Amino acid sequence: MAAGNRYRYGSWRGGPDPLAPPYDVRAAVDQVGAEVLNGGSLREALRDLLRRGPQGRGGLDDLAARARRLRREAMRRGNLDGAVTRSQALLDQALAAERDELARRDDDDARFAQAQLDNLPRSTARAVEELAGYRWTSDEAAALYRQILDGLRDEVLEQRFAGIREALRDPDPAAQRRLAEMLGDLNALLDRHARGEDTTDAFAEFMRRHGDFFPEKPGSVDELVDALARRAAAGERLMRSLSSQQREELSRLMDQAFGDGPLAGQLRDLTANLRTLRPDLAWDRAERVRGGEDLGYGAAAGALEEIGELDDLLDQLGQEHPGATLDDIDVEAVQRSLGREAADDVRRLRELERELRRQGWVTRDGDGLTLSPKALRRLGGTALRRVFNDLSGRRRGQHDLRDAGAAGEVTGASRPWAYGDEQPLDVVRTVSNALRRGAAVPVRLEVDDFEVVETERRASAAVALCVDLSFSMISEGRWGPMKQTALALSHLVATRFPQDALQIIGFGRHALPLSREQLAAVEPDMVQGTNLQHALKLAGRHLRRHPGAEPVVLVVTDGEPTAHIEDGEAVFMWPPTLETVQATVVEVDELTRFGATLNLFMLGEEPGLRRFVDAVARRSGGRVFTPDTEDLGRYVVSDYLRARRGRRAR
Repeated sequence: MAAGNRYRYGSWRGGPDPLAPPYDVRAAVDQVGAEVLNGGSLREALRDLLRRGPQGRGGLDDLAARARRLRREAMRRGNLDGAVTRSQALLDQALAAERDELARRDDDDARFAQAQLDNLPRSTARAVEELAGYRWTSDEAAALYRQILDGLRDEVLEQRFAGIREALRDPDPAAQRRLAEMLGDLNALLDRHARGEDTTDAFAEFMRRHGDFFPEKPGSVDELVDALARRAAAGERLMRSLSSQQREELSRLMDQAFGDGPLAGQLRDLTANLRTLRPDLAWDRAERVRGGEDLGYGAAAGALEEIGELDDLLDQLGQEHPGATLDDIDVEAVQRSLGREAADDVRRLRELERELRRQGWVTRDGDGLTLSPKALRRLGGTALRRVFNDLSGRRRGQHDLRDAGAAGEVTGASRPWAYGDEQPLDVVRTVSNALRRGAAVPVRLEVDDFEVVETERRASAAVALCVDLSFSMISEGRWGPMKQTALALSHLVATRFPQDALQIIGFGRHALPLSREQLAAVEPDMVQGTNLQHALKLAGRHLRRHPGAEPVVLVVTDGEPTAHIEDGEAVFMWPPTLETVQATVVEVDELTRFGATLNLFMLGEEPGLRRFVDAVARRSGGRVFTPDTEDLGRYVVSDYLRARRGRRAR
């Protein structure tokens, strides 16, 4: 803000936009519903919502793509054998400086020293080992030689402990003793933690004494273990990623760098403890990192640590394992690897998922997220609007009869009670009649005082919608319209005709009843077979459970029957056999004798299917419809409304 109440404005740079609108969870549900109604998988649609993100941005796929790009860059960072190459270069420089100094001398000691240098092994590690007792004549050469092992030791320690640099630079022996003391205390702490002991107080004391070695400021033993284990695993992976010769060279150099003192043993113990506590890390995996630069030990291990963390992150973002949730994603790891904006995207996705659950739109089961009954009602409503928009103006109920019984719709009127009435009493009118008659208080009621609530009959129907789940339905683009039709009819019955009994029956090689939840999530049957006989048998069982209702059977299929049930097993044969056709016709006849209306909706113009459905329609007195795929819903819903109005004679 400038003087005189003048303001300057700029883009927001403090994280998520504080003025950004919250996610529209209903829009997210509708986005999922649109995919389901178009034939997509419910599980995949919910996963895609999180993968693409609301409005197609900030989803898991974007984050995973960034992580894969960073991993590719890390894999091209350089050559991992830089520690050995660097040691070889330092050794060559030391030997050159020493030979220059020896060349200026003409004595036996100089000639003997020259002979020693000439007979050094070709292996860098072995040459460094043989020179351990060599008396250097060149101060420059001696300094270069010391740098080989001291530099490697310091790189290893700095890679393991981010805050150890100052201690390594301090020549005071007290600093080295403090480092050794820290390692001893650390191993003791991890031993106790591995045994399952309560280490809360011990961790606090450890951080009080040695916290400056850990600038990342871990808040618990687990956070400390995570940080140390990632680095230790990267060091182990570096060794596995080298060739056998390079690995032997680096291993021997490291042994010389740490010597036989307590530091080497403490580091071995630390690695063993971390392996025990975090066995899930890729300790023994090798990587093929290549590039134009030779990476030193610290840079090479750092690249592998980054690759390992990105691998873990990609696994978390993939959400592939059973029961995966967004809570599995380490937001701090996302921020370390991909930046704050990426971490904010994960937090927003988590908030969206939580909000979907809080508002009751989705639930979580063992396989992941699925739509709740509330969301399925919304999905059914959307399907109904798609296929039959003019239903909203229709009046509930189909008949205006005085003897509708207790299950009828209340009209708001009443009438005198008659013997046999089942309607509920109109208490107010009944008592009012007694008072007008002059009855004293307390009121004594007489037969003529009673009035009942007037209702109009609600004609009920038992409806079986049999839908083909064979693979041809999805391969020919009919899966979405079929699912949309079934959901629309289910929603129509539930909201406008709750007195009707609807059973949706899916059939492939077998048939099975489907709830609305199962229908939304159902996938095509990849096993060959169109078992209409089994579907009609289940439809008959459903109708017989509702003997007083109008029986209606609607069949949606794109293929003639190729399977039937025999001795409890499904028998499949292509082309259709006489046995399959006869078994199916037996069920058609059973439904016809029961008085059911049997209408078939034929998708496609296959000659065999046409012959079969025409024959069934003639035999049962039903009708055949051949709608275009996009008109299927309108045909089925309209036929249901027509069929339920015609009650069968008794």
